[in-house]
Amino acid sequence: MNTFTIIFLIALIISSTVQFWLSKRQANYVAKHRSAVPDAFKTKVTSDAHQKAADYTLAKVKLGGIDGVISIVLLLLMTLGGVINAIFEGYSTVITTPLFAGVAATATVFFLLTLVEIPSSLYQTFVIEEKFGFNKSSIAQFVKDQLLHLALGAAIGLPFLALILWIMDNVGSTWWLWAWGIIMGFSLLMSWLYPTVIAPLFNKFTPMDEGSLKDRIQGLLARCGFNSQGIFIMDGSKRSGHGNAYFTGLGNNKRIVFFDNLVNSLDDEELEAVLAHELGHFKCKHVIKMLIATSIMSLISLGVLGWLIDQDWFYTGLGVDIAQKSHATALLLFLLVSSTFTFFMQPISAYFQRKFEFEADDFAANNAQATKLISGLVKLYEENANTLTPDPLYSAFHYSHPPAAIRIAHLESKV
Repeated sequence: MNTFTIIFLIALIISSTVQFWLSKRQANYVAKHRSAVPDAFKTKVTSDAHQKAADYTLAKVKLGGIDGVISIVLLLLMTLGGVINAIFEGYSTVITTPLFAGVAATATVFFLLTLVEIPSSLYQTFVIEEKFGFNKSSIAQFVKDQLLHLALGAAIGLPFLALILWIMDNVGSTWWLWAWGIIMGFSLLMSWLYPTVIAPLFNKFTPMDEGSLKDRIQGLLARCGFNSQGIFIMDGSKRSGHGNAYFTGLGNNKRIVFFDNLVNSLDDEELEAVLAHELGHFKCKHVIKMLIATSIMSLISLGVLGWLIDQDWFYTGLGVDIAQKSHATALLLFLLVSSTFTFFMQPISAYFQRKFEFEADDFAANNAQATKLISGLVKLYEENANTLTPDPLYSAFHYSHPPAAIRIAHLESKV
């Protein structure tokens, strides 16, 4: 057996075992604390809401475990099982241009992966979300969304993939630097286009009506020195009962977006405080910091891929014959297996994301009312059925936001 095959299998076993262990810890911890509302929330959250959040979390953990098993089996079939090798071999016999054959084969693999994920998405939406009162979508809407995602993936992704593969094939040994520049430029372009071109394909964005809420928000924006192209209400309720708010876009294309169900759930002062938190990410330069971090990791990843491309053991160790060795197969294999080797970097990323959340909360407390952010967050925890008692170790790996009790305690210290 190829040495790299052994290394890959060991890494897969270790990362998967830890993941399942963490999920088991999460399920046990949430179930253990299901019966009693934490002391910090006894006067804020009802027992029924707390138990609903626990049951909702347990249902998602169970589905996540099933998805994890399916992902492992699928990864092994695609690589060591020879599916990728067979797909590339099949296209190479019918498409004589290597670039087009590579694009077609890579697209086919990702299409198959998308198809495999659909049953889980259906179950998540029409069983779990329906059971807990969150689903507002229909089968027709679900199918429309899936087809639209596929169409966008083909229209945007295929030309971009062809460009990257052309760069890899023709630029020489420094291809990874050129590819990195193109990828980062593409990411910035998509961030700029998303608010006005892509997002409206899925949702309706209505400018916020004149009134006390808009006046309050515009006052907040003026205090924070934030310029945007408008404040919009998104019809999030047509798909889900979950509420949210965010700002999106770059440069002069920034937008502030509130889900309609969030506007209906919070009062004006709470909405102002929630938005102040979102603006805190911008004013504390979290967007730029995350962009820089992503750029560095992308550069490192492409550098590693640039080295692996010339290593025969990389292909054969992952079930691809040397006859099918190409930049396209190398890129695909790297995309599929890299998460197996980077799993233990998740707590580092999660730590910095939670740190940013604390900083954004501090900004909100200084520019709005901390008590209103607390009450708004508690309403969101309750209405979105977010568990108040996650396992500490699980949350350290997976939570981009601080656990509820820790976050509320931090905000209360600012009051």
